[in-house]
Amino acid sequence: MTAGHELADGLADDKSLCVLSTSDIAGIDITLTDVVGVVEQAYRTLADGQSDNPRKLTVKPADGHSVSYAMLGRDGVRDVVAIKTSYKHGLHEERDKQHYYTALTIYDDVTGLPVAMMDCGRIGSLRTPAVSALLARELAAPGSRTALVIGTGTQGRLALPFLLTTLPELDRLMVFGTHPDGIRAVREQLHAYFPDREVEIVDDLRAAAAAADVVVATAGPNTPAEVEADWLKPAALCVLVGHGIAPSTLHRADRVIATSAAQMRVTGTDMVDADGELRAVDAEFPEVLAGRASGRTDAGQSVFAYNSGLVVTDIALGHRFAQLALAQGLGTRVPLWQ
Repeated sequence: MTAGHELADGLADDKSLCVLSTSDIAGIDITLTDVVGVVEQAYRTLADGQSDNPRKLTVKPADGHSVSYAMLGRDGVRDVVAIKTSYKHGLHEERDKQHYYTALTIYDDVTGLPVAMMDCGRIGSLRTPAVSALLARELAAPGSRTALVIGTGTQGRLALPFLLTTLPELDRLMVFGTHPDGIRAVREQLHAYFPDREVEIVDDLRAAAAAADVVVATAGPNTPAEVEADWLKPAALCVLVGHGIAPSTLHRADRVIATSAAQMRVTGTDMVDADGELRAVDAEFPEVLAGRASGRTDAGQSVFAYNSGLVVTDIALGHRFAQLALAQGLGTRVPLWQ
């Protein structure tokens, strides 16, 4: 019996749907190591051809005030199919005036029954920094000791704890941010997971970038940060999640790795060069993890990594949360199809 089938037996012996709210998901304990392991397995399963991850569908009005995504996928190890929807409104507004809703609905592909529908906010907030940490583990130069995180929003707040999970040898942790609440949250999250570690809040971004072995750019579109390639160490790794690094870091890199080359062509258009061209990808990360493609091929190379979300990672982590929720008796039954 597959993992998905076992979960369906526990959660859905009929066509009712188990709905897991934001508070349900927030109350579930999960370790960073568990998250990294689930995400890594999802990538390896995709590389082995056991999962499906079609290109996301995007809708955006002409004035850019909102953006919507729909992502369908299948996890061949867990035997589940799921669809994730994401809607953000007020992109031209300050962060506290924006509206963001994302949900994941999972179906068991053995029994054909619904498994759960859940708020996907926490899943995304864990999955994305876990991917960045995996990229850093595989692509950072040997002996890397210093990390710089740009941005203190949802993705920036857990970036350092996840980096320390995969690169425990890091001994200098820097953050550049402009929001006092975000900076405070970064400190709180680091101390929650690594109480003996301290973060250095930097205001000289150029000097910080010059000292960093790993740079993770998670800032929002209105950030003043824009690290240029010539600010960096020769063998630095730059991981782009949101904003905070200039197109030169992509175009002048020795190697370019993307979680998905197709998604990078769709969502990475802000990184085009002066001619409107986007640098080609040298390898996709699932293939690097599987050992079928090379990431860093020389210790002295500069590497650019593009971290765009793949729905197979959301599905795997969402399914893991559903397993934990079942064990705790969480969720609300909705007879949606009855």
